[in-house]
Amino acid sequence: MKKFLIVGLGNIGSTYDDTRHNIGFKTIDELASKEAIHFESEKLGSIATFRFKGRTFILLKPSTFMNLSGKSVKYWLTKEKIPIENLLVICDDLNLTFGTIRLKAKGSDGGHNGLKDINTVLQTQQYARFRFGVGSEFSKGRQSDFVLGKWDEEESKLLPERLEVACKLIKSFGTAGLNNTMNTFNGT
Repeated sequence: MKKFLIVGLGNIGSTYDDTRHNIGFKTIDELASKEAIHFESEKLGSIATFRFKGRTFILLKPSTFMNLSGKSVKYWLTKEKIPIENLLVICDDLNLTFGTIRLKAKGSDGGHNGLKDINTVLQTQQYARFRFGVGSEFSKGRQSDFVLGKWDEEESKLLPERLEVACKLIKSFGTAGLNNTMNTFNGT
């Protein structure tokens, strides 16, 4: 049975709940809810697993904080014997307008410290990443406050529909493959 590691990046603790930077956690929390599964605290993260169309999806929320996510990702890839091409990392992206979805097969960290750490620990940039646009409506020098800020009222209204699309993208990644999923979902 094919296994996929789906990593939602975020920071642990209630302080970070519903912040833009935690969209990775929020996305896989939504998927876990739809699949009626629950996260269990495990080594270096919280894990939830479900099966869909003959595939096993392992959802991971690293407990190492965003900027040290690589250790958790590497541990679970190794433990579950999952090849790097079956890894999908979900993160926020300031360079995309709110709700924009972009799936890429590889790439640089784009200034994202969570991706930077994963790239360093895995010693590669050759893994799929799902960038969720959070916009860039902040004053110069206020980037950190913006990403660690809560969703505004308008974003909160639109978020459920965007999360619905995100959950479909994740399942498609595991069943239809990366290229088909990029063609279907990028720009939606």
